[in-house]
Amino acid sequence: MTLKAKAVLLASASIWAPLAQAQDIIQLDTIRVESEAAQDVLGNTAVTEEEIEARNPATVADVFDGESEITTSGGAAIAQKVFVHGIEESLLSVTIDGARQNKSAFHHTGNVLIDPFLLKRVEVSSGIAPADAGPGALAGLIAYETKDARDMLDFGQTVGGRATIGYDSNNTLRTGATVYGVQGGFEFLLSGVRTKGDDYKDGSGTTVRGTGAEVTSLTAKGAVTTEGGHRFEFSAERTRDSGERAMQTGPGGLYYARPDFTGVVGRPSVYREAVAQRTAFTFGWTDETPDGIWTPKVQLAYNEQLVEAGAAIGTNTSFSGTLGAEVQFAGGVLNTGIDFFRDTARGQGPLNAGRAREQLDSIGAFAQMRQDVGPRVSLSYGVRADLQRLTLADGSEHDDAGISVNAAADIALTDTLSFNVGGAYSWGGYELSEASLINLGGAWAYGTPSASDALNGRAGLRFQSGPWTASAAVFYSEIRDVNDVLTAGRTRADVTSRGVDASLRYDGAQGYAQVNYTYADVELSGAPIGTTAYYYGRPVGHVIGLSAGWNVTPALMVGGTAEIALDNDDTPTTLPGYEVLNLYAAYTLPQLSNTEVRLDVRNVFDTTYVSRASDGAGQANIIPLNEPGRTFALTVTTRF
Repeated sequence: MTLKAKAVLLASASIWAPLAQAQDIIQLDTIRVESEAAQDVLGNTAVTEEEIEARNPATVADVFDGESEITTSGGAAIAQKVFVHGIEESLLSVTIDGARQNKSAFHHTGNVLIDPFLLKRVEVSSGIAPADAGPGALAGLIAYETKDARDMLDFGQTVGGRATIGYDSNNTLRTGATVYGVQGGFEFLLSGVRTKGDDYKDGSGTTVRGTGAEVTSLTAKGAVTTEGGHRFEFSAERTRDSGERAMQTGPGGLYYARPDFTGVVGRPSVYREAVAQRTAFTFGWTDETPDGIWTPKVQLAYNEQLVEAGAAIGTNTSFSGTLGAEVQFAGGVLNTGIDFFRDTARGQGPLNAGRAREQLDSIGAFAQMRQDVGPRVSLSYGVRADLQRLTLADGSEHDDAGISVNAAADIALTDTLSFNVGGAYSWGGYELSEASLINLGGAWAYGTPSASDALNGRAGLRFQSGPWTASAAVFYSEIRDVNDVLTAGRTRADVTSRGVDASLRYDGAQGYAQVNYTYADVELSGAPIGTTAYYYGRPVGHVIGLSAGWNVTPALMVGGTAEIALDNDDTPTTLPGYEVLNLYAAYTLPQLSNTEVRLDVRNVFDTTYVSRASDGAGQANIIPLNEPGRTFALTVTTRF
C-alpha cells in the first residue's frame, strides 16, 4: 500500500471517530453560515422554486436568467452547457436529486440534458464545495432538485394534477402534464413534457438553421413511508432531444453534428437528426423520524447519457451510491458518510476501433461540520478522502488517492455587517476520455494520466438592513493538471478564474428587485482562454444580471430579467457586448382560480447577439450561433 493510500485510509477512519462521542440529540436553529445570505457571499447561489416559476424556463439556459456568475452556451437543448465563473460544469460536481451525473460523450453537445418542467431548486457552489458535495468538485457544485408529489399537492389535497400548454412566435409548442397523489403512506407522480418547434430567428430576422426544439421528457416517481418513519423513494426519468442539427465533414470524411455552431467556414453543412438522451434511475431510503443521534440516508443511482451526433456516437454511464448520516452534536450538525461511483465511457461510432471503453472507479469518505461557535461566529468545515482506479481502453490501470479539505466562516461584525471567508483544496482525481473519440481511427497510444486538484478561495462582506441586502466578494479558483480528454496524449493544463461578484437586492411587501455583477478573468495555462476550450471553460469578462418581480394585485404578477455583457477585450479577438431584456406578466383568472395565463416577451429589444459563453465566438473559422430575437410566448397552466 502506498503512503498516500495509507493517509487516505487514516483520514477516512478519523471521519467516523467523532460519532462515537455524540450522546444526545440537540435541537438546533438554522446554522448561520448556512443561511442563504451568508452562502451567497461565499459563492453558493440558490435558484429558488419561486425564481424558477417566475422565469418559466423551457431549457436549462432559461433557469439561470439574471445570474451573472452563471453563464450558459446557446442553441438547442442538445448543445447547452453551464459555466460557473467561466469554468465548465464538467469540472464541477453535478447532481440531480443527489445522484451523480457523468459528462457528455461529445464535446459539441451539452454535458447534462435537463428539461426544467419539474425543477424545484438549483444550488450552485462556485469554487468552495463542501465535503458532502461528492467527489470531483474541483470548481464547485451544481445540484438540481426536482419536485415530488408532496411538493405539488396543496394543503389537504390527496390527488392533483397540472397541465401546461404554451406557444411562441418561433412556432414552438410546449405541452406538459403531471398527475400526483398521496394515499396513506404511498405517493406517486407521473409527468411528461414535450417541446417541438421550428428553427428560431435571430434579432436580424435570419433563421438559424438546426435550432428547432425537439425535446421529450418523461418522469415517474414513487415513495412509501412506513408508520415507523422509514421512507423509500424511487424515480425513473428519460429526456431526449432528437432534432435536425447542423453537420459537417470530419475524420474519415464522415459527417459530425456540431449543434453548438451555425456552421464551419469551408465545410458546407447538412441537416440531419442528432440525438442526446439521458436515462436515470434513483433509489433512496431515509428515516424521517429517527430515534437517537443518527438521521441516516442511503441512495443508489444509475444514469446513462447517449449521444448520436452523426459519426460521433458514444455513451457515458454512472452507477453511484451514498451511505450517510446527519449527527447533531457540539452545537452543530455533522454530515458524514461514504460514497462510491463507477463511471464508464464507450465509443460506438463507425471509426471507434477495438475495445473503445474506459472505466473509472472511486470510493470516498466524507465529513462536513456546520456549527455556530458563538453569537457572532459560524463555521462550516470538512474533509473527504478518495481512492480511484482508471482503466483505459488499452487495458492499463492507474491508481491514485487524495484528500480534500474546506473551511468557511460567517463573522458578524455588527448587527448589519458580516464578513465571510472560505477556502478549499480539492483533489479531483482522474477523468475519462470523451466517449465518442476513444480509439477513433485506431487503437490509442496513451500518455500517462494524472490526477487533477484545485485551490479555491473567496472573501467578502454582506450588509443587511431592513429590505436591503448588499454584498461583494473577491474569488480565486485554480484547477491544476486538467487532462486533455479529447486525445490519447493526456497532456495537462491549468485553468484559473479570478474576479469579483457583487449584488444588491431590495425585498418589499409586493415584490423584489436585484442586480448582480460578475467580473471573471479566465485563463488556460496562463493565457486568455478561448471560446472552444472544451472541458475547461469560456471567457467571461464583465456581466451584469437583473431580475425583478411585482405583485400588482393578488391575481397579477409582472417582472423580468436582463443580461448585460460588456465588451471583452481580454481575448485575442474582442467579444462584443450586448443587452438583453425579458419581460413577463402572469394573470390568474378570477373565474378559474387554478388557471394562470402568462405572456412572455423575450429579447424585448430584438438584439442580434452571441451569448458570452457560446462556442466559437470570435473565431475566424467558425460561424457562432446567434441567440433568438424578440420572441412572444403565451402559456396557460391549470391545476386540478
